[in-house]
Amino acid sequence: MNVRMLLISGASALTPLALAAQADSGSGVKLSGYVTTSYVYASQPTDGTIVGRLYDRFHDTFVANAARITLERPVAADKVDAGFRVDAVFGQNATVLQSAGFNLGDQGDLPQAFVTLNLPTGGGNYVQFKAGKMWTLLDVELIDEVLNPNFSLGYQFAYLTNFTNTGFGVDAKLSAKVDAQLRLINGWDVVQDNNTGKSFMGRVGITPSDKAALSFLVHYGPEQAGSTTNKRYGGEFVGTFKPASTTTIYAQLDAGGEQGIAAGGDDAKWLGAGLWGVFDLDKKFSLALRGDYIDDQDGVRTSGVLGFPAAPSRTLGSVTATLNVRTWPHALVRPELRYEHSSQDDFGTPGDASNTQLTIGMALSYIF
Repeated sequence: MNVRMLLISGASALTPLALAAQADSGSGVKLSGYVTTSYVYASQPTDGTIVGRLYDRFHDTFVANAARITLERPVAADKVDAGFRVDAVFGQNATVLQSAGFNLGDQGDLPQAFVTLNLPTGGGNYVQFKAGKMWTLLDVELIDEVLNPNFSLGYQFAYLTNFTNTGFGVDAKLSAKVDAQLRLINGWDVVQDNNTGKSFMGRVGITPSDKAALSFLVHYGPEQAGSTTNKRYGGEFVGTFKPASTTTIYAQLDAGGEQGIAAGGDDAKWLGAGLWGVFDLDKKFSLALRGDYIDDQDGVRTSGVLGFPAAPSRTLGSVTATLNVRTWPHALVRPELRYEHSSQDDFGTPGDASNTQLTIGMALSYIF
């Protein structure tokens, strides 16, 4: 089941490419977007920041997270058609999303800018060719935080996978229950390639029923600047389950590695697991719970990133509770509580740091 389908439309269709299949190109170019602002208070801040966080990385500060605008001409899946999508984001979220080789300033970015060509293959199936900059295929969570169960992003999204792919893609709906996606890209979060090789990412989705959807993903390619010798590789499983009309469960498992970057020139390895539960309390309130864990076995994915000190290894875990309030038209209000634990004393000022941290915050979004 696609997260976007669940959080935006509540549709029962679980095919991850269902949005493309349902798109109506007759209305021409569409404008959409959102504005998000937030405030978070941490029990163990470090010089005004919250170590390890992405969009909610500032302590005790009102944040202009994002003004995101999308222009899209969606394609019709039942005929030969062409379209495009451009996402522009401005604000403090953009700073941590930027890809190497593309610069709109410290607080601006284009997370997506791609062209789509559609070829119907009969029986409601299709093949779509895409070229440009696109979201990664990986993860339950997405760049647009208003589409996620929680406001803050989990450790798997922040540290074990990429944000965007720049290159060529093929999306195919093979049957009512099977779809596939392929990407040939410059690399993880790079617009201008940093070496002479290309990376690969692929996904197969299976929808056995209207209560379950399963995705299996792999990635492989050279990601080190100036070298194609060492490769980054890994796999991911994402499952979406609908045990009741008011309950949605997401699960994500990650395993990956990279050649030649661990101590002594060995392969670095990492693992991750996440579980989400979204419970609709009524039409205007839902509770989202998340538990996530990563094992950065050689410290290469977290050391020196988003305030984490260098460490030979690090495990991280967190538990998050978010109340999603939709009382006001087009508005999303999200009070959130998060507790996290590290195997290192990462949180707080040096000399008085702790291995645990508690944060409480609120995000407010207007979606159009």
